[in-house]
Amino acid sequence: MSDLTRKQLEVLEFIRRFMDSDGLPPTRGEIAEGLGLRNRQGIDQHLRALESKGAIELLPGISRGIRLRDSFPNASATAHLLAPGSAMSLPLLGRIAAGAPILAASHIEEHVTVDASLFKPRADFLLRVRGDSMKDADILDRDLLAVQQTSQVRNGQIVVARLVDENEATVKYYRRQGHMVRLEPANAAYRPIEIDLREQELSIEGLAVGVIRTTLPLKRGQI
Repeated sequence: MSDLTRKQLEVLEFIRRFMDSDGLPPTRGEIAEGLGLRNRQGIDQHLRALESKGAIELLPGISRGIRLRDSFPNASATAHLLAPGSAMSLPLLGRIAAGAPILAASHIEEHVTVDASLFKPRADFLLRVRGDSMKDADILDRDLLAVQQTSQVRNGQIVVARLVDENEATVKYYRRQGHMVRLEPANAAYRPIEIDLREQELSIEGLAVGVIRTTLPLKRGQI
């Protein structure tokens, strides 16, 4: 990405914060109000500059047609998605481990028909769960995990984390204290994954915002 000016960085950070808190992109007016700017034409200039430098994608004719392109390693796979409210499907990006971590595939396997705005915050993509280490958080094997694309998470949230050196990803509770991170399962049969950030790089790829159950348990008496 090309170097951004101070004001462009300020606009980009506002968009990120707004999407983290509200689950959808801001309008031009909301950006101007949030940054205390009177000239909304100047906002358009900053947005066009951010798009030309590869930071965002602008979707014409849509008031909230802004897509971040640099906060997720696989952003190119989701950059083509329509703006909030305009699509009724989410891309399914490979599988995510809920047990021993496995590689998170970068390609789209398929599109799943579901309204992304049903999730709060809004979901950007789906990942397939494999394993039972998060079963006590009601995330089961073969579920589709709805994920918001963000690297900004808090302790106690369920995140999609990637061990950069090993290029592996997993879904776990996130806990950080200083330079130590614990990725904790929701199943006593599994041990937490501990990462010393001084020795190993960890990338937060997203925040779990919901689950789609692909199989339902049989009731007693059913076959």
